[in-house]
This record gives sequence, C-alpha cells and structure tokens, in this order.
Amino acid sequence: MQIRRLTAADEAEWRRLWHGYLAFYETELPEEVYATSFARLLCEAEGDYQGFVAEQDGRLVGLVHYIYHRHGWRIEKVVYLQDLYVDPEIRGTGAGRALIEAVYAAADAAGCPSVYWLTQDFNHTARKLYDRVATLTPFIKYSR
Repeated sequence: MQIRRLTAADEAEWRRLWHGYLAFYETELPEEVYATSFARLLCEAEGDYQGFVAEQDGRLVGLVHYIYHRHGWRIEKVVYLQDLYVDPEIRGTGAGRALIEAVYAAADAAGCPSVYWLTQDFNHTARKLYDRVATLTPFIKYSR
C-alpha cells in the first residue's frame, strides 16, 4: 500500500471514497461542494487544505483531508484532520493508521505541534484505531 498526495488524476476515485465517507455520516452534498473541495485540495496556493490517498494495486482505497490553522493558545499552526475514510473491505489492514501517520509526518515537517480530529461517538471501529494513535480528550462539540 502506498500513501501519497492527492492528484488531479484521482478525482473519480476520490469522489467514490468521499461519497462513501459522507454516506456513513448520512450526509449528502451538492455537486458544487464536491468540485470546490477537490479543487481546493489540489490548489498549492491554498496550502492550508491538503489531502493524501491510500493506493493499493493501482486503486484508491482510502483518503484523508486535513487543514492547517492558527490557534489562540500556540504560536505555531495546528492541524485539524477533517475527513478520514478507508474502503470497508480493507479496514484492519493498516490503511487508516498509515493515513493518520502521513498527516502526523506532514504536521511535523511543517512545525505543527498538534493534530486533532472529531468523530461520532458511535464510530466504534474507527475509535479502536484512534485510541491506539491519539489521546481521547474530554471536549464536547457545539455547532450552529
């Protein structure tokens, strides 16, 4: 399995994976959001929003999107891991962990001391991995 940066040639497979991710969270988005998000992930000038993919046997099997942003408690930026998805048929093979570790490496290379993310409390399978690669915090999310 190879972890690499997302490229323009990946769009169809990226869409398939991101659709699977959104379906898990019972979410649908308009075409404009797919197109805009993909373009932003490829835009070097907007270096704050980035993506990696996991590729196995010439097929994309996972994705991760992450965002660099300022933080009021640090001088350095921090990284928010926004989306992580691995095809269900290859879960448990290390793809999710490899994608998270790629984000960790990118954050380290950029001098960012912190990587964080959110998940649903019912996402039990993913949380087993998260408990091995990160520390659960007591924060509760509110949204408008």
